[in-house]
Amino acid sequence: MSLSIYLIWFLVGVAFLVAEIIMPAFILIFFTVGCWITALVVSIFDIELTSQTLIFIAASLTLLFTLRKYSLKVFRGKTCDDIDDKYTDSQIGKTAIVTKKITPNMYGEIKALGSFWRAVANEEIEKGASVLIEEKKSEDGLTFKVKQV
Repeated sequence: MSLSIYLIWFLVGVAFLVAEIIMPAFILIFFTVGCWITALVVSIFDIELTSQTLIFIAASLTLLFTLRKYSLKVFRGKTCDDIDDKYTDSQIGKTAIVTKKITPNMYGEIKALGSFWRAVANEEIEKGASVLIEEKKSEDGLTFKVKQV
């Protein structure tokens, strides 16, 4: 049983598609389409392997360089990195309850507006005490400096 050339190109395209699904880098999808374009051309015209390879390379690279940047924007969507900063900044000045004891050399834990946060303080604060959130203490916004009320 002999496979036709255009079927081989189509199956190679399917292999690229499976590889893209396994390791999504958003590059192999363009080689998939390049294979399928070559399969379409080969099914219409009887051309040699060298020409088939050139069609594959030209189609794949043209699609890659023209559509990848645009496609990444479409499929990734918009991100709002500053939303977390606004949320953590809104915690400053609020009161919270200590859920794990805070000591000057160790992180403790507070509960503010329904969420748990790491906390540091210049003094020892027992579990159950009320504290005032003074400032963010880490770049990631997950640790606050507090003082007892």
